[in-house]
Amino acid sequence: MSGRAPITERALPPGTLLERYRGEGAYVDCLECHVQHVVSLEQLISAFYNSRAFRPERWLLGAFLGMPANSADVAQLATGKMQRFSAWTVEARTGSEIMLCDYQGRTRSWLMVDPTAAGTVLRFGSAVLPQRKRADDLLFKALTGFHRFYARRLLASALVGLDDLGHVGQD
Repeated sequence: MSGRAPITERALPPGTLLERYRGEGAYVDCLECHVQHVVSLEQLISAFYNSRAFRPERWLLGAFLGMPANSADVAQLATGKMQRFSAWTVEARTGSEIMLCDYQGRTRSWLMVDPTAAGTVLRFGSAVLPQRKRADDLLFKALTGFHRFYARRLLASALVGLDDLGHVGQD
């Protein structure tokens, strides 16, 4: 991964699918990376959910929650033919964004592609909704550092997958 443009934390762009949760008091984050080629939302979804970093999560969800997902499921999600993917349901989708809601309704995962004259800005974000039980909020605060590390690993791993497919070159 040497020579890659950095993955940076950014403010959530206005008007995105994830923005409404910031207004509802949720924890919201947004990571982004600039790449030199055009990347479609379908390509980003495929690379993200098939990435080396995400595959263990897919396995764990299947093994422990009975919510398996495989590469064929990822392809169906990417093309819009599947609305339920492992522990998530597609909450909203546009031509450039997808937002998934976890099976408990507590978190959202969001991907976005933003074409530019020099390529594409790839974004990944999450929302964690405030909980009524204070212990849940305290647990999340304790795990925020891990979440931020893992989110970066997920996006970085998706970039490797896009590189392997020959879709991107970094600024």
